Amino acid sequence: MKKPELLIPAGNLDTLKTAVIYGADAVYIGGESFSLRAKADNFDRNSMTEAIAFAHEHGVKVYVTVNIFAHNYDLEAAKEYFTELKEIKPDALIISDPGLFAMARRIVPEIDIHISTQMSTSNYESFLFWQQLGAKRVVNARELSLKELKEIRAKIDPELEIESFVHGAMCISYSGRCLLSGFMTGRSANQGACTHPCRWNYAVMEEKRPGEYFPVEETERGTFIFNSKDLCMIDHIPELIDAGIDSFKVEGRMKTALYVAVTARVYRRAIDDYLKDPALYKASLDFYREEIAKCTYREFTTGFYFGKPDSSAQIYDNNTYVRNYIYLGTTEEVLPDGGIIIEQKNKFSVGDEIEILKPNCESERVKVLGINDALTGEAQESCPHSKQKLIIHLSKTPEVYELLAVKAKE
Repeated sequence: MKKPELLIPAGNLDTLKTAVIYGADAVYIGGESFSLRAKADNFDRNSMTEAIAFAHEHGVKVYVTVNIFAHNYDLEAAKEYFTELKEIKPDALIISDPGLFAMARRIVPEIDIHISTQMSTSNYESFLFWQQLGAKRVVNARELSLKELKEIRAKIDPELEIESFVHGAMCISYSGRCLLSGFMTGRSANQGACTHPCRWNYAVMEEKRPGEYFPVEETERGTFIFNSKDLCMIDHIPELIDAGIDSFKVEGRMKTALYVAVTARVYRRAIDDYLKDPALYKASLDFYREEIAKCTYREFTTGFYFGKPDSSAQIYDNNTYVRNYIYLGTTEEVLPDGGIIIEQKNKFSVGDEIEILKPNCESERVKVLGINDALTGEAQESCPHSKQKLIIHLSKTPEVYELLAVKAKE
């Protein structure tokens, strides 16, 4: 069996390093322009250069998203951006717009091009079309079943790679090509500025009663008629491999390092276990499910993989995440006395029991023995101020890049 690539998202340099350390084969990122996650931190030239160097040192590839649908006023800046990427040398570009595709082929012919899911590629002729133009890989439309993907794999050149989403947020619109945000707020999803109106609460207004809103109530909190559950295929690694998918993609360039670490290490473990011994994978399913629930999610679905989803794939009574674990920080440096330096993300206190989440999918419970301000050295009982640099002493010292988290209170 061919080993599939595990492709993990990163919204900034810190999460990229987390993805690399926690098991990614490749990471996809966005620059400051031309990316469909404009609200992510994203990468400027310096941080992108550092990110690619760090990933390559660890044998991990980096793909850069250039996947907006461009207007005329975007094109001159796009030319400059491709010229810059020629020097930075990512491993591939993820593109949806045919004009940007043609421009990239002219300016950076040496960099592979992957066709974004935004192109809604859903049949083998379209896959072959993109290959004839020079694409190395196609990210299929999310609306395909495993049966359809298997048929596509049988019909296309074995050299043309298939990349499929296996985990993360789903979109109510076809392959993410949505007009709701642009219509309602003036911020276009196809330009990277989606405001996610699919997650909002809606009411009904009758045309002859302007201003009178009738609530549509699934519960007393209302209803969220466009709000999809999140995709999770951790139970179906064998079927994904059997379909001939080359790259397993996790959604989430705007997610935290905790999300990146959890999804990377669990899918890494599940893929490796299955390829080593299918019986080991099957026996470990409960473990994978428990571990994947340590990141935030909206309840899980298998999307379109086993046929068109029904009403059970939607969440009608809220738009909130399930949050079982809270991210506290990442180990930036280990000091000679065993203390560590972190940038605090959420509050914790001396005496708390927290967990070290390790890249090998193990977790270790430790006690917080002391907290000091990293600048002044002053001791403190807790850390209520977000992004404060701290020196932490724990009952056991984690390694650099290992994450700290705590189980959320019920």
